Amino acid sequence: MTVRVLTRQAPLGPSLADATFILTPKHLVTVRYLDTTPFRTFTGRVDQGSGDLPSDPEGILLALLGAIVGRVADVLEEVKEGMDTLSRAVFSQGEELSPSIIDADLQSALKRIGRSGDLASRVRESLHSLARAVMFLKAAEKAAPIAPETKVTLNTLNGDIQSLLDYNGYLAQTAQFLLDSTLGLINIQQNAIIKIFSVAAVIFLPPTLIASIYGMNFKHMPELDWVFGYPGALCLMVVSAILPYWYFRRRGWL
Repeated sequence: MTVRVLTRQAPLGPSLADATFILTPKHLVTVRYLDTTPFRTFTGRVDQGSGDLPSDPEGILLALLGAIVGRVADVLEEVKEGMDTLSRAVFSQGEELSPSIIDADLQSALKRIGRSGDLASRVRESLHSLARAVMFLKAAEKAAPIAPETKVTLNTLNGDIQSLLDYNGYLAQTAQFLLDSTLGLINIQQNAIIKIFSVAAVIFLPPTLIASIYGMNFKHMPELDWVFGYPGALCLMVVSAILPYWYFRRRGWL
């Protein structure tokens, strides 16, 4: 049987490595191409001569599966801590910071949320492979009866895997919530910038219209011969710019 084990030895970040177990009455053979953390931990305990390690192949297999499940639990705790940090970073953006700094922080948070979600999906795939392995071992009881201790261990492993799957589902939902929130905040930042340009365009539109009217070279334009025509046009342009600004402030749009 083959299970998928999390590894961080890949150049592009966390990935999954296949580990195949071949169980015989007297031997346990593992076929793997990466020395992942659960196997290093287990072999380290063997080298140290730990007295609580099983000596039979079946017991060693269960101990290795337990080590893999334990490692998955540790990874999920790391993911949870990372999401807590991300949540504080996303929802505690200080008002004293400039919009450019806030936008850069949100973009960085967006990348970290994506990495956390990707890791959660790989954890789910690893847990499903472990669940299939445990179900395979439990189904093998029909062909060859297993010891009561082994049955208890398998039930414990199955319960742990199901609990971790539920916890991983919660983390996946949290990652989706953080993703939606971050995208919403980025959208708010962009809308604030667009609003500034929109208001500026509306404020300067009336003065531009006045300047365009009196910039036309028609022969019969009485205002052009008026002594106070030029300052009057300037005053009219200023007033036409102030009125929209005052109106927007009064409505609370600025």
